[in-house]
Amino acid sequence: MTTTTEPRVVTPSPVTAPSLARLTGVELRKLVDTRAGRWLLITIGLIAVALAVVQLFVLDDVQQTFQNFFDPSLLPISLLLPVLGILSITAEWSQRTALTTFTLTPRRERVILAKLGAVLLAALASVLVSLAVAAVFTLLARATGGAGGWDLEWASVPHAAVFQIASVLMGAGFGLLLLNTPLAIVTYLLLPTVWTILSGLIRALREPARWLDTSSTMQPLVTSEVTALQWGRLAVSLLVWVAVPLAAGLWRALRREVS
Repeated sequence: MTTTTEPRVVTPSPVTAPSLARLTGVELRKLVDTRAGRWLLITIGLIAVALAVVQLFVLDDVQQTFQNFFDPSLLPISLLLPVLGILSITAEWSQRTALTTFTLTPRRERVILAKLGAVLLAALASVLVSLAVAAVFTLLARATGGAGGWDLEWASVPHAAVFQIASVLMGAGFGLLLLNTPLAIVTYLLLPTVWTILSGLIRALREPARWLDTSSTMQPLVTSEVTALQWGRLAVSLLVWVAVPLAAGLWRALRREVS
């Protein structure tokens, strides 16, 4: 008497692609894993603290308030956040890890969206850092004889978030368009500066500059009141300096050969 055993068929479990949230978490970790990204984040925090220390000694007692500690910290941080956006986008290409990354996640647009999500979260975190630093130095101001007032125009907080998000996305757009860290940083710093200088020297460019010069259109975001006209100018300038580079850069990154 013999028995036969049917062969056991093992069905492989389907491989699921990582979620966008998980990819974003990976990209956030990359921001602090690299030496450049880690020191850039540390520098952003130190600049916010150093500026508040200077204000503590320079401002009159009556001016040492939460609002006055919060607002000035936004500008120096906004100068470094775009560099963080550039580093996040161009790291795969400059460190030659693009082949590994896009092999593990073949849909490049998901990786790029995750990188953009990571730098957006970093921009929002920078606003929280500014708020925390302002709170600490308001307490110090009160303890050392300053006004230490807690008055805050709450509209300035979402305005600050828009300001920092626009800054970091501008850097990310240049990084995505050029896919080269030094070239993207130099171009980001040079082009807007050249445009500002030319618009100041050439009369015919002064009116377009009111709509295209981000140093002018983003300035109202540091205040608590932004008019409809100022929002319109901001939208036009961000379309030129953020949306266009991001769209062109995405098109290029999706078609560039990875080696």
